[in-house]
Amino acid sequence: MAKVAFIGLGNMGGGMAANLVTAGHSVKAFDLNADAVKDAVSKGALGAERLADAVSGADTVVSMLPAGEHVRGVYGGEDGVFTHAAPGSILIDCSTIDVESARAVSAEATLNGFPMVDAPVSGGVAAAQGGTLTFMVGGSEEAFGKAEPILSVMGKTVIHAGDPGAGQAAKICNNMLLAITMIGTCEAFAMAEKLGLDQQTFFDISSKASGQSWSMTSYCPVPGVGPESPADRNYEPGFAAAMMLKDLKLAKTAATEAGASTPMGALAEALYQAYSIQGNDGKDFSGIINTLRAK
Repeated sequence: MAKVAFIGLGNMGGGMAANLVTAGHSVKAFDLNADAVKDAVSKGALGAERLADAVSGADTVVSMLPAGEHVRGVYGGEDGVFTHAAPGSILIDCSTIDVESARAVSAEATLNGFPMVDAPVSGGVAAAQGGTLTFMVGGSEEAFGKAEPILSVMGKTVIHAGDPGAGQAAKICNNMLLAITMIGTCEAFAMAEKLGLDQQTFFDISSKASGQSWSMTSYCPVPGVGPESPADRNYEPGFAAAMMLKDLKLAKTAATEAGASTPMGALAEALYQAYSIQGNDGKDFSGIINTLRAK
């Protein structure tokens, strides 16, 4: 079994670390939030007061952090992972960050003698807790081979997307598409309602017709329709609108750098920006249906 240092115990990281403990791995947990560390300890992890303490003696480092600047600092800072980790330890960053940062940190890892992958996730808080996440992994074949057994404990699907940064590229492309299809699904339900169609009837038709999508059949934005979703819990996330907006901004930056045309992605970003300004950062991203209904 692996000796894992887990860095970043937020809504996603806490559940992921707990699943590693359940699988029998030794987990040292570190977060700047002491309460998050206490929660991890209550689930069987060992608490660490400093990042260096968490990394010391580990053969695997897993991180789940907010942004590229945090990943750069945690791994390459003066008191970072590269300084304290045992040579040859596998480094697994599950954060969703910009492609450039992922590639830069991976290159620095290689210079310091560490195999590393970027392995952002899809699935949300429930999947993190249930161990059913999807991992999109960027890195060398060697690094992927070392990371896959750990990732498989935390998820049901682990896909090697390509070279360093490819995991992040896959994640932001996927989430841009998700935002677009969710907005379209919300628009269709809102219009159907105004046209006098029963919401369940519209679902029964469209979910089996050409308008079908994951946003409709697995994550329906209408309460009481389809499988249980955040809509049935007053749009408590789930996947928070603030996180979707973050991913759309990353997608916009990547598209600009790559010279890619993403007009629908840009419109989705603008709509979620407006949704955020209205005070909905903490609501599920599917709650944007309420804004569309109000127009």
